[in-house]
Amino acid sequence: MWAAGQVRRRSAGGRPGALRPGFTLFRGMKVGLYGGSFNPAHEGHAHVAETARKRLGLDRVIWLVSPQNPLKSGDQTLPLTQRLEGVRRFARDRGMIVSDIEARLGTRYTLDTILALKARFPGVHFVWIMGADSLAGFHRWRGWTQILRALPVAVVSRPWISLKSRASPAARRFAGSRQPVQGARSLPGLAPPAWIFLHGPLNFQSSTALRERLQAGRTRQG
Repeated sequence: MWAAGQVRRRSAGGRPGALRPGFTLFRGMKVGLYGGSFNPAHEGHAHVAETARKRLGLDRVIWLVSPQNPLKSGDQTLPLTQRLEGVRRFARDRGMIVSDIEARLGTRYTLDTILALKARFPGVHFVWIMGADSLAGFHRWRGWTQILRALPVAVVSRPWISLKSRASPAARRFAGSRQPVQGARSLPGLAPPAWIFLHGPLNFQSSTALRERLQAGRTRQG
């Protein structure tokens, strides 16, 4: 096997392209990229990651914890270290990798992160993973058409939003590139644009609801 990159903790002279200490990507691996602010992480996020890993037959899922979502307010975003720790509580399987690579690369937008990882790990079959709620607003992401042309995309159903997401601008524009669920395991090896919508048992947790409960608790304590 050909090692595409060795991961080590960033220190003086360390590489900002490192994903996590002691982790290596190999040519031919099928790797899901699951990006988000995870503010905070919850079981719904874990459901999306696990559904994609199992249905697509992925070797690894890398949780890309964003320093700051460009579409969200910074004053309501928890510190990166706190969000990373929260993700680690849900990404417990050894097939799950938690990474702060976007902060170390200095990339702000998903497209830039994807292109950087593809350049650093040639021969790895990357797939972008998102929940259906993200697909509904995907057309507002910077370079969204380029993302769909850069790597295959797996969308996992989420409560209340699945029907709306399948009628979203992104879903309509790339309708001809949607793949049948029967061929889910072949998605990582397909040339983009190629995307799939994965149905499964729905998890109703959301970051918004968790933040509201936390804020309500602080208000009562105050």
